[in-house]
Amino acid sequence: MTGETLPLIIEPDEYETFRKNPDVLLVDVGSPETYVQNHIPGAVFLEYAWIIHREPPRMGLLPAPRQLSNVLGATGISPNTHVIAYDDEGGGRACRLLWTLDVIGHKRFSLLNGGLHAWANEGHALTDEITVPQASEYPEPVISGTGVADQHYIQQHLDDEHVVILDTRSPQEFRGSKVLAQRGGHIPGAVNMDWTEAMDRPRHLRLLPAEQLESKLAALGVSRDKEIITHCQTHHRSAHTYIMLKSLGFEQVRGYPGSWSEWGNTADTPIEQ
Repeated sequence: MTGETLPLIIEPDEYETFRKNPDVLLVDVGSPETYVQNHIPGAVFLEYAWIIHREPPRMGLLPAPRQLSNVLGATGISPNTHVIAYDDEGGGRACRLLWTLDVIGHKRFSLLNGGLHAWANEGHALTDEITVPQASEYPEPVISGTGVADQHYIQQHLDDEHVVILDTRSPQEFRGSKVLAQRGGHIPGAVNMDWTEAMDRPRHLRLLPAEQLESKLAALGVSRDKEIITHCQTHHRSAHTYIMLKSLGFEQVRGYPGSWSEWGNTADTPIEQ
């Protein structure tokens, strides 16, 4: 880059000021149907399915390093690229890309606050002209353990008072009245904050102001002196929460890629309802 450090959360108006920077790449991780009709000018498209791995019933796993290398390179992302991600659904897909970049050690990335909703509803230009990525080289990454929690890690820390498991599924999923796996319920000791509670709907699905988010989190016992593990069903919704926490300055945050599709489909994992 030119020495400029971009914030983790970028407003649509801010993006307009540096969209021509050659080191910045805008990546659309929304639905292909939306992209071919309306997207932000200059955005390249990345298919969400390419950045996750499925081993049914476990879904939302991390892909192999070689797959990530191929996908990122084909999208035009190099280790020096500053990626600005957005989608058309509130930020879950975009944040899953950013979480993936974080755990492979890619340091330059941002979320376009409000994504396509904010952009389109606030008078910014849209296009149906497809931007073809300029392929680059992305070395096979090494997965960092710092941003990832697996089933074994969580089981080791179930009674750890310094760890908070933040379940971002709906209250119905959390209670077990809505079951999307062999078993319903939640991880023992987990707290629940539906990922949509972080969205400011009147402001086009941006993140809520920091003070409101801080208040919600504090009420759940989510504090900076603890390690926070986020999960949902497939670490789609909870990736949004991961980036939200990072934007507030939480440093000890992990995402559980298998999430409930793994925990709820494993016969001997402990469950509460």
